[in-house]
Amino acid sequence: MTWQLVLSCEHATHDVPKSFRGLFRGQATVLRSHRGWDPGTLDLGRALEQQFNAPLLVTTVSRLLVEVNRSEHHPRLFSEFSRHLPADKKRQLLHEYYWPHRQAVAAAVRQRLVGQTGVLHLSLHSFVGTWDGVSRAADIGLLYDPRRHREQAFCREWQQRLRTALPGRVIRRNYPYLGRADGLTTALRRQFSERYLGIELEINQDHMQSHSAVRRQIQAAVIGSLANLLKDG
Repeated sequence: MTWQLVLSCEHATHDVPKSFRGLFRGQATVLRSHRGWDPGTLDLGRALEQQFNAPLLVTTVSRLLVEVNRSEHHPRLFSEFSRHLPADKKRQLLHEYYWPHRQAVAAAVRQRLVGQTGVLHLSLHSFVGTWDGVSRAADIGLLYDPRRHREQAFCREWQQRLRTALPGRVIRRNYPYLGRADGLTTALRRQFSERYLGIELEINQDHMQSHSAVRRQIQAAVIGSLANLLKDG
């Protein structure tokens, strides 16, 4: 099957619009931490966009303002900084940032599901290397729904190609999170057939926050292995 690529970054930035900055007074460190965004994902997305001439849909506000990678009724849709906003302000955040991103990604997928063409939607994320004092044993994670056979097969093959391209690096499936957890790809699977592959690419932030040789190596491996995988069908 021929696959059309769609890219998205749900946590591309830690920006906060001027009208909401009062919520984060004195919290610049938190905003710039992994809690406020996924460092490195926007740069990776732009590299993939250029390489594959694929649409890249990105958020423009911090996840601590509204979490676009959660369902509308998720308890962590709004963070401790925004959950006490009046109802009209919450509706404003949903109207201006949450729904536009989710609808844009869905529209990009729908436009490319024509004939027998499938869509590979890569949702780009990065994860903190140490959580609660415990080191996470992975450099790259591929998240998918194991009940969807095409997603499982695609990630198994991509894992092997990444391992070949990055000897010594740990490439895991459905780690450090489960691909079936509440998120944008989970919501889109309910809208589209198995010709939609919703894969979350998670990269350890230890490799994403500097312009190091390791970061360049990982980016090249992701692009090269993906190009070969799409070419092979």
